[in-house]
Amino acid sequence: MQQFTLGLIQTDILWEDISGNLARLYPRIVSAQGVCDLIIFPEMFTTGFSMHSATLAEPVDGFTISTLQAWADQTGIAFCGSFICRDGDKTYNRAFFITPMQRFFYDKHHLFRMGSEPLHFDAGKDACIVSYKGWNISLQVCYDLRFPVWCRNVNNNYDLQIFVASWPASRQSAWDILLRARAIENEAYVAGVNRVGSDGNGIEYRGGSVVADMKGEIIAQATPGEEGIIVCTLRKDLLNKFREKFPAWQDADSFEIKQV
Repeated sequence: MQQFTLGLIQTDILWEDISGNLARLYPRIVSAQGVCDLIIFPEMFTTGFSMHSATLAEPVDGFTISTLQAWADQTGIAFCGSFICRDGDKTYNRAFFITPMQRFFYDKHHLFRMGSEPLHFDAGKDACIVSYKGWNISLQVCYDLRFPVWCRNVNNNYDLQIFVASWPASRQSAWDILLRARAIENEAYVAGVNRVGSDGNGIEYRGGSVVADMKGEIIAQATPGEEGIIVCTLRKDLLNKFREKFPAWQDADSFEIKQV
């Protein structure tokens, strides 16, 4: 599949209201049917960035994922975002990629210590690259964006890297710059989806949801501070042509990530 169409939903999030957030989003999902191959939500899109994991965590077959699966089956659209997941005796900020046929998951590796996330969540250990409709897609969550080694594209293993986030307005410039940097250094499309509004802790968010191409150029952009969905079509032929013309990936340093 040479073309792949994304829908980035930049939305406010009702604080700790799982069913309410899903209900608010459903009309936008229906309107994207037949248009988008993949819709991307912000980080913890059904709760906001809450540390009340003990009361909000759901199993992987709980209400959020079951609802998304029903939407995927109904519309033919795939969905990506993250939610608070309980898995055995552990709790994760878990990213998902739900299609009509398959489910993929990635547990956030870099937990945001300044927001006490390590006190309430377990860190994931494994990277995740999803193969879907001829595209290889890397899943990342928010704070992972600051760590280029973890995000590194080795031998063009992925074509698109997705960052779902609850990134505060006070650090907006870092979000804007790092997304473009990840696209440039990895010679891949990058999609960053951030929320707007304010959360239950009074933290403000301005969005800044964008798609950058393999040269770091912004090719789609949401209006700062406003809810909405932006649609962007990616082209594999342009990506491959650039990688062939400017094969910096062939000169990348080798490394091995070891868990400690």
